[in-house]
Amino acid sequence: MIAFLFLALNGLNTLKAETKDTITKKNNFVYSVYYQSGSVQSSNPFLKKLNATDEELGEFRTVSFSVLKQTTGKKLWEQYYNYPRYGVGINVSRFFNNNYLSTPIAIHGAYEAPIKRWNKLSLNYEAAFGMTLNWESFNKAEKNYNISIGAAVTSYINAGLFLSYEISPHFDLGFGYGFTHYSNGAMKIPNFGLNTLAPKISLEYVINRFDPPKTKLFIPPYIKNTTIEFSFYGGEKNVIYPEINLDTATSFNGIYYPVFGLNAVLYRQINYKSKIGLGLSVGYDGSKNAVVSLKNGNPYPDQSLRKENVLLSIYPSYELVFDKISLYVQPSFYLIKNQTTYQRPTFFTRVGVKYRLWDNLYTGIGLHSYNVHKADFLEWTVGYQIPVSKK
Repeated sequence: MIAFLFLALNGLNTLKAETKDTITKKNNFVYSVYYQSGSVQSSNPFLKKLNATDEELGEFRTVSFSVLKQTTGKKLWEQYYNYPRYGVGINVSRFFNNNYLSTPIAIHGAYEAPIKRWNKLSLNYEAAFGMTLNWESFNKAEKNYNISIGAAVTSYINAGLFLSYEISPHFDLGFGYGFTHYSNGAMKIPNFGLNTLAPKISLEYVINRFDPPKTKLFIPPYIKNTTIEFSFYGGEKNVIYPEINLDTATSFNGIYYPVFGLNAVLYRQINYKSKIGLGLSVGYDGSKNAVVSLKNGNPYPDQSLRKENVLLSIYPSYELVFDKISLYVQPSFYLIKNQTTYQRPTFFTRVGVKYRLWDNLYTGIGLHSYNVHKADFLEWTVGYQIPVSKK
Protein backbone atom coordinates (compact mmCIF):
# COMPACT_ATOMS: atom_id res chain seq x y z
CA MET A 1 0.00 0.00 0.00
CA ILE A 2 2.90 2.38 0.79
CA ALA A 3 4.47 1.66 -2.60
CA PHE A 4 1.13 2.30 -4.30
CA LEU A 5 0.66 5.66 -2.57
CA PHE A 6 4.22 6.66 -3.48
CA LEU A 7 3.57 5.93 -7.15
CA ALA A 8 0.25 7.79 -7.01
CA LEU A 9 1.81 10.90 -5.45
CA ASN A 10 4.71 10.78 -7.86
CA GLY A 11 2.25 10.65 -10.75
CA LEU A 12 0.34 13.64 -9.38
CA ASN A 13 3.54 15.69 -9.20
CA THR A 14 4.43 14.97 -12.82
CA LEU A 15 1.04 15.45 -14.46
CA LYS A 16 0.91 17.91 -17.33
CA ALA A 17 -2.05 19.45 -19.08
CA GLU A 18 -2.71 17.31 -22.14
CA THR A 19 -5.40 17.08 -24.79
CA LYS A 20 -7.45 13.92 -25.16
CA ASP A 21 -5.56 13.08 -28.39
CA THR A 22 -2.25 13.19 -26.48
CA ILE A 23 -3.61 10.97 -23.69
CA THR A 24 -4.41 8.23 -26.20
CA LYS A 25 -0.73 8.11 -27.18
CA LYS A 26 1.10 8.06 -23.83
CA ASN A 27 0.75 8.12 -20.04
CA ASN A 28 -2.19 5.74 -20.19
CA PHE A 29 -1.04 3.56 -17.28
CA VAL A 30 -3.11 2.50 -14.27
CA TYR A 31 -1.72 1.39 -10.89
CA SER A 32 -3.96 -1.05 -9.04
CA VAL A 33 -3.89 -2.55 -5.56
CA TYR A 34 -6.42 -4.90 -3.98
CA TYR A 35 -6.97 -6.72 -0.70
CA GLN A 36 -8.84 -10.02 -0.45
CA SER A 37 -9.89 -12.08 2.56
CA GLY A 38 -11.88 -15.29 2.89
CA SER A 39 -11.85 -19.05 3.34
CA VAL A 40 -10.03 -21.74 1.39
CA GLN A 41 -12.39 -24.09 -0.47
CA SER A 42 -12.51 -27.60 1.04
CA SER A 43 -11.74 -29.41 -2.21
CA ASN A 44 -9.70 -32.34 -0.86
CA PRO A 45 -9.21 -34.27 2.42
CA PHE A 46 -6.15 -32.24 3.45
CA LEU A 47 -8.06 -28.98 3.22
CA LYS A 48 -11.04 -30.40 5.11
CA LYS A 49 -8.95 -31.52 8.04
CA LEU A 50 -5.27 -30.93 8.49
CA ASN A 51 -3.35 -34.16 9.08
CA ALA A 52 -4.82 -36.14 11.99
CA THR A 53 -5.42 -33.21 14.33
CA ASP A 54 -8.82 -32.14 12.95
CA GLU A 55 -7.41 -28.63 12.75
CA GLU A 56 -9.32 -26.43 10.32
CA LEU A 57 -7.26 -24.67 7.67
CA GLY A 58 -9.17 -21.45 8.21
CA GLU A 59 -8.84 -18.24 6.28
CA PHE A 60 -6.38 -16.51 3.97
CA ARG A 61 -5.36 -12.94 3.19
CA THR A 62 -4.06 -11.63 -0.15
CA VAL A 63 -2.54 -8.29 -1.16
CA SER A 64 -1.93 -7.64 -4.86
CA PHE A 65 -0.31 -4.87 -6.93
CA SER A 66 -0.57 -4.47 -10.72
CA VAL A 67 0.55 -2.06 -13.42
CA LEU A 68 -1.96 -1.91 -16.29
CA LYS A 69 -2.06 -0.20 -19.66
CA GLN A 70 -5.35 1.40 -20.70
CA THR A 71 -6.14 0.61 -24.33
CA THR A 72 -7.59 3.43 -26.43
CA GLY A 73 -8.97 1.72 -29.53
CA LYS A 74 -5.84 2.17 -31.63
CA LYS A 75 -6.10 -1.52 -32.57
CA LEU A 76 -9.35 -3.17 -33.64
CA TRP A 77 -9.29 -5.80 -30.89
CA GLU A 78 -9.27 -3.02 -28.26
CA GLN A 79 -12.55 -1.71 -29.63
CA TYR A 80 -14.47 -4.96 -29.84
CA TYR A 81 -13.35 -5.92 -26.32
CA ASN A 82 -14.63 -2.56 -25.03
CA TYR A 83 -11.28 -0.86 -24.33
CA PRO A 84 -9.73 -3.24 -21.75
CA ARG A 85 -6.67 -2.79 -19.53
CA TYR A 86 -3.80 -5.26 -19.41
CA GLY A 87 -0.42 -5.56 -17.72
CA VAL A 88 1.55 -7.42 -15.05
CA GLY A 89 1.11 -7.94 -11.33
CA ILE A 90 2.36 -9.56 -8.15
CA ASN A 91 0.44 -10.76 -5.12
CA VAL A 92 1.29 -12.30 -1.78
CA SER A 93 -1.04 -14.64 0.14
CA ARG A 94 -0.96 -15.54 3.82
CA PHE A 95 -2.84 -18.63 4.99
CA PHE A 96 -4.21 -19.17 8.46
CA ASN A 97 -2.11 -22.27 9.06
CA ASN A 98 1.20 -21.07 7.64
CA ASN A 99 3.20 -24.13 8.75
CA TYR A 100 1.74 -26.25 5.95
CA LEU A 101 1.34 -23.74 3.10
CA SER A 102 3.94 -21.01 3.67
CA THR A 103 3.47 -17.57 2.03
CA PRO A 104 3.08 -18.09 -1.74
CA ILE A 105 4.03 -15.24 -4.07
CA ALA A 106 2.39 -15.03 -7.52
CA ILE A 107 3.80 -13.20 -10.55
CA HIS A 108 1.25 -12.92 -13.33
CA GLY A 109 -0.20 -11.21 -16.36
CA ALA A 110 -3.38 -9.23 -15.65
CA TYR A 111 -6.41 -8.27 -17.75
CA GLU A 112 -9.62 -6.42 -16.97
CA ALA A 113 -12.43 -5.06 -19.14
CA PRO A 114 -15.85 -3.46 -18.62
CA ILE A 115 -19.05 -5.39 -19.26
CA LYS A 116 -21.26 -2.33 -18.85
CA ARG A 117 -20.63 1.36 -18.10
CA TRP A 118 -22.98 3.84 -16.38
CA ASN A 119 -21.39 7.27 -16.22
CA LYS A 120 -18.88 6.89 -13.31
CA LEU A 121 -19.89 3.30 -12.46
CA SER A 122 -18.90 0.15 -14.37
CA LEU A 123 -19.30 -3.61 -14.05
CA ASN A 124 -16.05 -5.36 -15.00
CA TYR A 125 -14.55 -8.81 -15.40
CA GLU A 126 -10.90 -9.67 -14.79
CA ALA A 127 -8.48 -12.53 -15.35
CA ALA A 128 -4.87 -13.29 -14.48
CA PHE A 129 -2.48 -16.11 -15.30
CA GLY A 130 1.06 -16.72 -14.07
CA MET A 131 3.19 -18.71 -11.65
CA THR A 132 3.36 -18.96 -7.86
CA LEU A 133 6.53 -19.48 -5.84
CA ASN A 134 7.42 -20.27 -2.21
CA TRP A 135 4.98 -23.06 -1.34
CA GLU A 136 5.50 -25.52 1.49
CA SER A 137 4.75 -28.55 -0.67
CA PHE A 138 3.93 -32.18 0.12
CA ASN A 139 6.84 -34.08 1.62
CA LYS A 140 6.30 -37.18 3.77
CA ALA A 141 9.92 -37.23 4.85
CA GLU A 142 9.40 -33.83 6.52
CA LYS A 143 5.89 -34.75 7.73
CA ASN A 144 4.17 -32.19 5.52
CA TYR A 145 1.02 -33.88 4.21
CA ASN A 146 -0.14 -31.02 2.01
CA ILE A 147 -1.50 -33.15 -0.85
CA SER A 148 -3.01 -29.99 -2.40
CA ILE A 149 0.38 -28.81 -3.65
CA GLY A 150 3.10 -31.29 -4.62
CA ALA A 151 5.71 -28.78 -5.80
CA ALA A 152 7.25 -25.50 -4.62
CA VAL A 153 6.13 -23.83 -7.89
CA THR A 154 2.59 -23.84 -9.27
CA SER A 155 0.49 -22.11 -11.88
CA TYR A 156 -1.73 -19.21 -10.81
CA ILE A 157 -5.16 -18.65 -12.36
CA ASN A 158 -7.53 -15.91 -11.20
CA ALA A 159 -10.92 -14.72 -12.46
CA GLY A 160 -13.49 -12.36 -11.00
CA LEU A 161 -16.20 -9.73 -11.30
CA PHE A 162 -16.17 -6.31 -9.68
CA LEU A 163 -17.97 -2.97 -9.61
CA SER A 164 -15.77 0.09 -10.05
CA TYR A 165 -16.70 3.68 -9.17
CA GLU A 166 -14.81 6.83 -10.16
CA ILE A 167 -14.35 8.65 -6.85
CA SER A 168 -12.08 11.35 -8.35
CA PRO A 169 -10.44 12.17 -11.69
CA HIS A 170 -7.52 9.91 -10.78
CA PHE A 171 -8.92 7.23 -8.41
CA ASP A 172 -11.38 4.34 -8.84
CA LEU A 173 -12.73 2.29 -5.93
CA GLY A 174 -13.80 -1.30 -6.60
CA PHE A 175 -15.73 -4.06 -4.82
CA GLY A 176 -16.03 -7.59 -6.16
CA TYR A 177 -15.52 -11.34 -5.87
CA GLY A 178 -12.55 -13.33 -7.10
CA PHE A 179 -11.80 -17.02 -7.69
CA THR A 180 -8.20 -18.29 -7.61
CA HIS A 181 -6.84 -21.71 -8.55
CA TYR A 182 -3.34 -22.98 -7.73
CA SER A 183 -2.02 -26.12 -9.43
CA ASN A 184 1.25 -27.47 -10.83
CA GLY A 185 -0.46 -29.19 -13.76
CA ALA A 186 0.56 -32.62 -12.39
CA MET A 187 4.24 -31.88 -13.06
CA LYS A 188 4.69 -33.24 -9.53
CA ILE A 189 2.32 -35.61 -7.74
CA PRO A 190 0.30 -35.20 -5.53
CA ASN A 191 -1.57 -32.28 -7.09
CA PHE A 192 -5.14 -31.94 -5.84
CA GLY A 193 -4.90 -28.16 -6.23
CA LEU A 194 -6.05 -25.34 -3.99
CA ASN A 195 -8.98 -22.96 -4.61
CA THR A 196 -10.10 -19.75 -2.99
CA LEU A 197 -13.30 -17.74 -3.50
CA ALA A 198 -13.66 -14.51 -1.57
CA PRO A 199 -14.67 -10.83 -1.71
CA LYS A 200 -12.10 -8.15 -2.36
CA ILE A 201 -11.70 -4.39 -2.37
CA SER A 202 -9.49 -2.51 -4.84
CA LEU A 203 -8.13 0.98 -5.44
CA GLU A 204 -6.84 2.11 -8.83
CA TYR A 205 -4.83 5.21 -9.65
CA VAL A 206 -5.40 6.46 -13.21
CA ILE A 207 -2.69 8.81 -14.50
CA ASN A 208 -4.76 10.10 -17.44
CA ARG A 209 -8.35 8.93 -17.61
CA PHE A 210 -9.53 7.67 -20.98
CA ASP A 211 -13.20 8.23 -21.81
CA PRO A 212 -14.39 5.83 -24.54
CA PRO A 213 -16.20 7.39 -27.50
CA LYS A 214 -19.97 7.63 -27.10
CA THR A 215 -20.33 5.74 -30.37
CA LYS A 216 -18.06 2.93 -31.47
CA LEU A 217 -15.41 3.66 -34.05
CA PHE A 218 -15.81 2.06 -37.46
CA ILE A 219 -14.97 -1.65 -37.41
CA PRO A 220 -14.81 -3.17 -40.90
CA PRO A 221 -16.77 -6.39 -41.47
CA TYR A 222 -14.71 -9.46 -40.71
CA ILE A 223 -13.66 -11.61 -43.68
CA LYS A 224 -14.07 -15.22 -42.60
CA ASN A 225 -11.07 -17.44 -43.29
CA THR A 226 -9.99 -21.06 -43.12
CA THR A 227 -6.61 -22.35 -41.98
CA ILE A 228 -4.92 -25.66 -41.24
CA GLU A 229 -2.71 -25.70 -38.15
CA PHE A 230 0.04 -28.22 -37.46
CA SER A 231 1.72 -28.33 -34.04
CA PHE A 232 4.11 -30.40 -31.97
CA TYR A 233 3.74 -30.76 -28.21
CA GLY A 234 5.99 -32.23 -25.57
CA GLY A 235 6.15 -32.62 -21.79
CA GLU A 236 6.55 -35.17 -19.04
CA LYS A 237 4.41 -36.96 -16.46
CA ASN A 238 5.23 -37.70 -12.85
CA VAL A 239 3.87 -41.06 -11.65
CA ILE A 240 4.04 -42.41 -8.10
CA TYR A 241 3.73 -46.16 -7.45
CA PRO A 242 2.56 -46.58 -3.84
CA GLU A 243 2.43 -50.37 -4.18
CA ILE A 244 6.21 -50.60 -4.67
CA ASN A 245 8.10 -50.95 -1.39
CA LEU A 246 10.38 -47.88 -1.35
CA ASP A 247 11.69 -45.52 1.29
CA THR A 248 9.64 -42.34 1.83
CA ALA A 249 11.89 -39.92 -0.07
CA THR A 250 12.27 -42.19 -3.13
CA SER A 251 8.55 -42.94 -3.24
CA PHE A 252 7.75 -39.23 -3.12
CA ASN A 253 10.03 -38.45 -6.08
CA GLY A 254 8.18 -40.90 -8.33
CA ILE A 255 9.13 -41.59 -11.95
CA TYR A 256 9.02 -39.17 -14.89
CA TYR A 257 7.83 -40.32 -18.31
CA PRO A 258 7.95 -38.46 -21.66
CA VAL A 259 4.78 -37.36 -23.45
CA PHE A 260 4.76 -35.87 -26.95
CA GLY A 261 2.72 -35.77 -30.13
CA LEU A 262 1.53 -34.07 -33.31
CA ASN A 263 -1.74 -32.16 -33.82
CA ALA A 264 -3.54 -31.12 -36.99
CA VAL A 265 -6.58 -28.80 -36.80
CA LEU A 266 -8.83 -27.43 -39.54
CA TYR A 267 -9.95 -23.98 -38.30
CA ARG A 268 -12.62 -21.56 -39.47
CA GLN A 269 -12.40 -18.06 -37.99
CA ILE A 270 -15.95 -16.72 -38.04
CA ASN A 271 -15.38 -13.24 -36.56
CA TYR A 272 -12.74 -11.11 -34.86
CA LYS A 273 -13.12 -13.05 -31.59
CA SER A 274 -13.88 -16.68 -32.42
CA LYS A 275 -12.33 -19.64 -34.22
CA ILE A 276 -13.95 -23.09 -34.42
CA GLY A 277 -12.31 -26.23 -35.71
CA LEU A 278 -11.91 -29.98 -35.80
CA GLY A 279 -8.62 -31.63 -34.89
CA LEU A 280 -6.79 -34.93 -34.90
CA SER A 281 -3.88 -35.79 -32.58
CA VAL A 282 -1.32 -38.60 -32.58
CA GLY A 283 0.47 -38.82 -29.24
CA TYR A 284 2.84 -40.93 -27.20
CA ASP A 285 2.56 -41.39 -23.42
CA GLY A 286 5.50 -43.20 -21.83
CA SER A 287 3.56 -43.95 -18.64
CA LYS A 288 0.98 -46.13 -20.36
CA ASN A 289 1.44 -49.82 -19.61
CA ALA A 290 4.72 -48.98 -17.88
CA VAL A 291 6.64 -51.76 -16.16
CA VAL A 292 8.69 -50.81 -13.08
CA SER A 293 11.19 -53.11 -11.36
CA LEU A 294 13.46 -52.69 -8.35
CA LYS A 295 17.25 -52.75 -8.61
CA ASN A 296 19.32 -52.25 -5.46
CA GLY A 297 16.32 -50.67 -3.76
CA ASN A 298 15.72 -48.13 -6.54
CA PRO A 299 12.87 -48.10 -9.08
CA TYR A 300 13.93 -48.93 -12.61
CA PRO A 301 11.26 -48.21 -15.26
CA ASP A 302 11.23 -49.67 -18.74
CA GLN A 303 11.61 -46.52 -20.89
CA SER A 304 11.75 -48.26 -24.26
CA LEU A 305 9.41 -46.99 -26.97
CA ARG A 306 6.34 -49.22 -27.34
CA LYS A 307 3.63 -49.11 -29.98
CA GLU A 308 1.08 -49.79 -27.23
CA ASN A 309 1.79 -46.28 -25.91
CA VAL A 310 0.65 -44.56 -29.13
CA LEU A 311 -2.66 -42.71 -28.77
CA LEU A 312 -5.01 -41.32 -31.42
CA SER A 313 -7.67 -38.75 -30.52
CA ILE A 314 -10.17 -36.46 -32.22
CA TYR A 315 -11.61 -33.20 -30.89
CA PRO A 316 -13.65 -30.10 -31.69
CA SER A 317 -11.77 -26.89 -30.86
CA TYR A 318 -12.79 -23.37 -29.91
CA GLU A 319 -10.45 -20.36 -29.65
CA LEU A 320 -11.15 -16.95 -28.14
CA VAL A 321 -8.81 -14.47 -29.86
CA PHE A 322 -7.22 -11.39 -28.23
CA ASP A 323 -4.93 -9.92 -30.88
CA LYS A 324 -1.78 -12.15 -30.72
CA ILE A 325 -3.05 -14.17 -27.75
CA SER A 326 -5.80 -16.78 -27.88
CA LEU A 327 -7.38 -19.15 -25.36
CA TYR A 328 -8.48 -22.58 -26.52
CA VAL A 329 -10.73 -25.37 -25.27
CA GLN A 330 -10.65 -28.85 -26.82
CA PRO A 331 -12.92 -31.63 -25.48
CA SER A 332 -11.24 -34.77 -26.84
CA PHE A 333 -11.98 -38.46 -27.39
CA TYR A 334 -9.52 -41.31 -27.81
CA LEU A 335 -10.01 -43.33 -30.97
CA ILE A 336 -7.06 -45.60 -30.14
CA LYS A 337 -6.04 -46.17 -26.52
CA ASN A 338 -4.22 -49.47 -25.98
CA GLN A 339 -3.92 -49.64 -22.24
CA THR A 340 -4.08 -52.41 -19.67
CA THR A 341 -2.79 -50.70 -16.50
CA TYR A 342 -3.53 -47.34 -14.84
CA GLN A 343 -6.59 -46.81 -17.00
CA ARG A 344 -7.61 -43.31 -18.02
CA PRO A 345 -11.09 -42.36 -19.29
CA THR A 346 -11.79 -42.22 -23.03
CA PHE A 347 -12.80 -38.57 -22.71
CA PHE A 348 -10.29 -35.86 -21.77
CA THR A 349 -9.89 -32.12 -22.21
CA ARG A 350 -7.25 -29.65 -23.31
CA VAL A 351 -7.32 -26.05 -22.13
CA GLY A 352 -4.53 -23.60 -22.85
CA VAL A 353 -3.16 -20.36 -24.22
CA LYS A 354 -1.35 -19.62 -27.51
CA TYR A 355 0.83 -16.67 -28.49
CA ARG A 356 1.45 -15.72 -32.11
CA LEU A 357 5.16 -15.03 -32.59
CA TRP A 358 4.86 -14.07 -36.26
CA ASP A 359 2.01 -14.12 -38.79
CA ASN A 360 1.73 -17.91 -38.93
CA LEU A 361 4.08 -19.22 -36.21
CA TYR A 362 2.91 -19.59 -32.62
CA THR A 363 3.83 -21.17 -29.30
CA GLY A 364 1.70 -22.13 -26.32
CA ILE A 365 1.09 -24.12 -23.17
CA GLY A 366 -1.92 -26.29 -22.36
CA LEU A 367 -3.26 -28.51 -19.62
CA HIS A 368 -4.20 -32.08 -20.51
CA SER A 369 -6.76 -33.33 -17.98
CA TYR A 370 -9.44 -35.98 -17.50
CA ASN A 371 -12.74 -35.95 -15.63
CA VAL A 372 -12.63 -32.22 -16.49
CA HIS A 373 -10.75 -31.24 -13.29
CA LYS A 374 -8.04 -33.90 -12.86
CA ALA A 375 -4.71 -32.71 -14.29
CA ASP A 376 -2.70 -35.28 -16.28
CA PHE A 377 0.24 -33.30 -17.68
CA LEU A 378 1.27 -29.97 -19.25
CA GLU A 379 1.76 -29.64 -23.00
CA TRP A 380 4.38 -27.20 -24.35
CA THR A 381 3.49 -26.45 -27.96
CA VAL A 382 4.96 -24.89 -31.09
CA GLY A 383 2.87 -24.70 -34.26
CA TYR A 384 2.38 -23.24 -37.72
CA GLN A 385 -0.82 -22.29 -39.53
CA ILE A 386 -1.34 -22.47 -43.29
CA PRO A 387 -4.00 -20.19 -44.86
CA VAL A 388 -6.50 -22.09 -47.01
CA SER A 389 -9.18 -19.60 -48.09
CA LYS A 390 -10.92 -16.31 -47.34
CA LYS A 391 -14.63 -15.83 -48.04
